[in-house]
Amino acid sequence: MSAWQHSIAAIATAIGDAAIGIVRISGPDALIVTDKMSAGMASKAPERKAILCNITDHRGELIDQVLLTVFRAPHSYTGENVCELAGHGGNLVMRKLLERSLQCGAVAAGPGEFTQRAFLQGKLDLTQAEAVMDLISAQTDYAMRAAHEQREGQLGRRTEELRNDLLESVAHLEAYIDFPEEDISPEVGLGLQQRLRQILHAIDNLLATADRGRIIREGVRTVIHGAANTGKSSLLNRLLGYDRAIVSPIAGTTRDTIEENARFGGILLRLIDTAGIRDGSTDVIELEGMRRSALQVERADLVLALFDATLAAPEKLPESSSAQQFVLPILNKCDCSAHPSWTDWDILRMSCLTGEGLEKLEAAIASVVLREAIDQGQNMIAINARHQHCLRRASEFLQRALSMLEQNDDLTLASIELREALDALGEVSGKIDSDDILGVIFSRFCIGK
Repeated sequence: MSAWQHSIAAIATAIGDAAIGIVRISGPDALIVTDKMSAGMASKAPERKAILCNITDHRGELIDQVLLTVFRAPHSYTGENVCELAGHGGNLVMRKLLERSLQCGAVAAGPGEFTQRAFLQGKLDLTQAEAVMDLISAQTDYAMRAAHEQREGQLGRRTEELRNDLLESVAHLEAYIDFPEEDISPEVGLGLQQRLRQILHAIDNLLATADRGRIIREGVRTVIHGAANTGKSSLLNRLLGYDRAIVSPIAGTTRDTIEENARFGGILLRLIDTAGIRDGSTDVIELEGMRRSALQVERADLVLALFDATLAAPEKLPESSSAQQFVLPILNKCDCSAHPSWTDWDILRMSCLTGEGLEKLEAAIASVVLREAIDQGQNMIAINARHQHCLRRASEFLQRALSMLEQNDDLTLASIELREALDALGEVSGKIDSDDILGVIFSRFCIGK
């Protein structure tokens, strides 16, 4: 019997005492397994309507009184027969219900096996399956919204549209190769190149969302940086909403980096408070702290560059070290008398002591990091690392094919490159897949999903 002929079972709710817990059973024998547990109630149960029944052990003793819901194939999450037992949510009760289902013929589900079956049954494409895990692990509103939109199939549909367009181009080229007597005109050949450029441009647009996808899913690596005693630790505490770092008027209080997560402006900030920068220090520990600060700035997605309003302004504000990095200058201590050199500077002003300007900082972070794309009503397509790998390969194959077509090289070789691009696009949604790819994706899921 193959793995997919087994019926699987798992606890589908989180571990811990709760009012309700759910054991899910899916597979060709799901009704038979549940009948053995419930004195034949599953076979009699109406479709998608919860019924009250008793689940008993092999001696006929009551394990729990549950609400049983039956979803008959193909009208279920997995596309198979599914039975869900909603019982009292204690750890012991859930474990006993699961053990009983295994005694009656089910096997324990692996991580993500329910969703993997849904994919293999054609209920979801691979991008939608990945969105299920993104939704479970979402920590911000933006991450949840992006997961919902991917779960609805936006990315899968977009890549399939590109794949279909490319398939037409491949068919056109191969028809020309196979039937040269048709004498396709040069204009048609140029038109083919133009269509391939449009597909390449669309792929590049999807690739451009990779950084946004990483930020939405993983958070923004945010480094608070500045001279000693500018209020970096105070800003960390203000963003977190509690006192995490020691605040002192003594310069050099923070010797090492401090890392915490905060949800701010709908974005997950992975905040890193760094040692203050100052000249002339001979303290070995403080010097090591400043060295580590410089390393953190190099790796940052966002640098909150803090300045003291009571001190003279620098000659110029810091700039980002790469195209992927954002620097947001902030003038702190604006509750005090500002140094006159700051008068004409266009810089975000706030007070970490009073909280003044915190809302403006929130809006500025959202604007800088997400470039206002989300708030402008654009969709939330944001590819992950696997999508990025597939799309990059598709782009490389397309570029090589275009180069061959432009130089009138061997058209058969160009056709082979386009076929490779087709396969790479197909891997995004799972039209072309391998057991290795599926194994990696679904291994990240929790058991029961």
